[in-house]
Amino acid sequence: MKILVTGSAGFIGYHACKSLIDNGHEIIGVDNLNDYYDVSLKKHRVSLLKNYENFDFYKIEIQDYKSLESLFKKYKFKRVLHLAAQAGVRYSIENPSIYIHSNIHGFLNILEACRHNNIEHLVYASSSSVYGLNQVHPYNENHSVNHPVSLYGATKKSNELMAHSYSELYNLPTTGLRYFTVYGPLGRPDMSPMIFADSIINEKPIKVYNNGKHKRDFTYIDDVVDGTIKILDKIPKSDNKWSGLKPSLSSSSAPWRIFNIGNNQPVELLKYIEYLEKYLGKKAIKEMVPFQAGDMKSTFADVDALKNIINYQPKTNLDEGIKNFCNWYKDYFNY
Repeated sequence: MKILVTGSAGFIGYHACKSLIDNGHEIIGVDNLNDYYDVSLKKHRVSLLKNYENFDFYKIEIQDYKSLESLFKKYKFKRVLHLAAQAGVRYSIENPSIYIHSNIHGFLNILEACRHNNIEHLVYASSSSVYGLNQVHPYNENHSVNHPVSLYGATKKSNELMAHSYSELYNLPTTGLRYFTVYGPLGRPDMSPMIFADSIINEKPIKVYNNGKHKRDFTYIDDVVDGTIKILDKIPKSDNKWSGLKPSLSSSSAPWRIFNIGNNQPVELLKYIEYLEKYLGKKAIKEMVPFQAGDMKSTFADVDALKNIINYQPKTNLDEGIKNFCNWYKDYFNY
């Protein structure tokens, strides 16, 4: 079928497109190729996808509704995988207006285009950042997400609420996926695997926030994509049976749901650095620094709801995942 993937030049977007193409779908990729991080890496991902006959790419801003609408009319998509967003927790502290422009206004345009074009399922990227100050582990979809610690997290919670209103008002099937610290080959340069690898290879100090006591539920890209694609095929029903939420917590009968996608195995930052050292063959120069505003001290995904729907089982442990990442990193940067 014809599927629209926004953010197709991004990390998850690229891998999701490739998986969908391999499964025989016709994919239309959209991305604005902004310079939040190295555009050459985004262009590299797109160039790899353009090798496939059943992939077309458009450089479009999702904030431009007319361009978006014309694409929907032209291709008559069946489903939409919306991954385009302004990413980054710390960047949202420095440049808050960009997040409203892209993550709120842009998402509204996606919702409007979907409801006017009979899209049978919209799957969109949420984030573990919505859990914010929640201290109960592992994070469950039933937990409160009323206290985000970054504007980025707040925009992702807003997306979930906006999607619910459209599901309720227009019977638009929507599913939000709360991704937990995704990593792997062709990853984002603004995230710790790339930042740390670059510093280790070039013998530069790496800043280890919270003195290395952070814990993250690192989730390998293949596991994330596997869960995402399977969810895209599971269209929510109006009886709310597909929701990750307990029925007692919601009287809504809208075809709307939320799921965590994580590894369900949080790892301390220092252990994670050890794996990077192991596969890069160099010791890190660690600069211990205090906790930074906007960070979450720990993330830990409860994935039982996703298991119940698609039998989700993360297959890649951190040792193997970091090995794959380091092999790609050394090859891509000619080390």
